[in-house]
Amino acid sequence: MIRTTIRATTRIARLATAVALAVAGLASAASAHAAEYPGKPITFVVPFGPGSATDLLARALSASIAKQTGQPVVVENRPGASGAIAAQRVARAAADGYTVLITTNTTQAANPHLFKRLPYDPTKDFVPLTALGRGGQVLVVRADAPYRTVEDLVRAARQAPGKLSFGSGNSSSRMAGEMLQQLTGTDIVWVGYNSNPNALNDLLGGHIDMMVIDTVTGLSQIRAGKLRPLGASTRQRLPELPAVPTLDEAGIKGYDMGYWFAAYVPAGTPASVPARLRQLLVTAVDSEGARAFFRSSATQPWTTTAAELGEFQNAESMKWARVIKAAGIKPE
Repeated sequence: MIRTTIRATTRIARLATAVALAVAGLASAASAHAAEYPGKPITFVVPFGPGSATDLLARALSASIAKQTGQPVVVENRPGASGAIAAQRVARAAADGYTVLITTNTTQAANPHLFKRLPYDPTKDFVPLTALGRGGQVLVVRADAPYRTVEDLVRAARQAPGKLSFGSGNSSSRMAGEMLQQLTGTDIVWVGYNSNPNALNDLLGGHIDMMVIDTVTGLSQIRAGKLRPLGASTRQRLPELPAVPTLDEAGIKGYDMGYWFAAYVPAGTPASVPARLRQLLVTAVDSEGARAFFRSSATQPWTTTAAELGEFQNAESMKWARVIKAAGIKPE
């Protein structure tokens, strides 16, 4: 009996030692993996076209990370399907930290409520890294349009239901336009595009009447005198357009619609890699190139922990669900 107990105790001790060695080996391998990362070029996948706000931010961040690591960072634009093409591309990529989704609330919070089926799950298919920035949009018309104020535009829309149109190339822009209709009781035709720069080109060309556009995409045309800004989408006036009232101030009470940027990698990526990549991104957000982007776009730099981003994304998804339902939009 004593010998049996001794043998059992010995086996347990050996097993415990083996487990401890295995855990130590895994920890050592993870540490080595993190130390080696990145050992090859990284790809930033952007859901919108060149020149969009997300694209410009991704390029500023990529330059900083390339400088930090000595590895190239390639920006790959995959516009279309409200960002679903890019999100699916990253969701199905190797979970090694070398394919990163630089995206917005469009893919991670709005799309689940705008589409009956998505080729990706915005929560289960990704590991959150950090938020990158947040900002507002601006309601614009062509400089030669007859509308001088928000009141002028709303009056014209009410007098001719279904005659005026607004364009959008992402969910934030579309929902901003839908909220405008919802809160003013107007009927304005939505025209969809695969990116906001394309919608902007049609606005300048006279094919649509208005947009609620992310500030970075529209600001240069506003400053060039080609677009007339009527109202900011946020509760506070935009720092780059201090003379432009908010839509709430302009009479559309309760209007508040912002946007945010964030970074994700595929689910299953070893934990040490997202931690390292988050450090690189946080440093990149404070780089001169990123600061120039934030200054020019009326966007605020904003970083979080991975857990904070996950919680924020869930809260935003619930908010978008309420807005979309109130706007009467049925999932496509």
